[in-house]
Amino acid sequence: MRTWILSIMALLLVLFAAEPLLLQAEDKKEEGRLPSHVLNISKDNTYPNSTEDQVVLEPSELTDELLKEAEVKITNPQLIELLNETNLKPSPLAIGYRGEVYLGKWPLNYTSKETSINWEYQHINTNELNNQASQQTEKMNYLQKDEKHIKGGLTAKIDTPDQVKRMLLLEAQNNTNLPLSFHTVVGSGTKQQNTYAVPSKKIGSLQAYAPAVNEKGTVAFGEVYIQLKGSKKQLIVKNIKKQGIGAWIPIQDHVSYSFQLK
Repeated sequence: MRTWILSIMALLLVLFAAEPLLLQAEDKKEEGRLPSHVLNISKDNTYPNSTEDQVVLEPSELTDELLKEAEVKITNPQLIELLNETNLKPSPLAIGYRGEVYLGKWPLNYTSKETSINWEYQHINTNELNNQASQQTEKMNYLQKDEKHIKGGLTAKIDTPDQVKRMLLLEAQNNTNLPLSFHTVVGSGTKQQNTYAVPSKKIGSLQAYAPAVNEKGTVAFGEVYIQLKGSKKQLIVKNIKKQGIGAWIPIQDHVSYSFQLK
């Protein structure tokens, strides 16, 4: 009898210990969802946005070997692309040969410190329905009146801004799992089937906003060399410097709505 009671108590302890883990998993699942007032318009947007900036470049076998042996982490897609195009085949008989090839000063990597979202980054549209003269409730929908271009950008001046922007873009996209672009467009005539009720004697106002991600972190710069020693090859980085940077990056094909009655 005592053994049976101890077994029940042990089972209860396991269940109670597991409950916080289940709650944490549920909380993380909730964090990954969009707020109810934000809708994906990718199927309804009359302007076809491009997603080419979101392509992730894979390093070649040689590049992967050089990156793994480097003392500094390198994630710059443009530098990786250059290394992919490099063809190094030192002779196994090149005993005593030494040399360095200078590739230039490059942004090496970006380290994210904070990723947040402003769901009302830019106002893009207003729809109104005046129902003051009616005796019954009317419904209104979102209809984009004008084509709107939403642009992001870096928050400070920095060397090679295009390369830095691409690194921030990839990191922010990985942190949010959202489609991001420094330039996105909501086309004129874009609409959604979601409806908003406007009671009698009221005026309904529906505001639409383009959301954006705010990314903050640090970029590391350095002088990059390929060093050859006999038949061995190695990536060397010298004079490493770091600089704080941030960026606003619009969320592509998403609209945030705010509905008010007056």
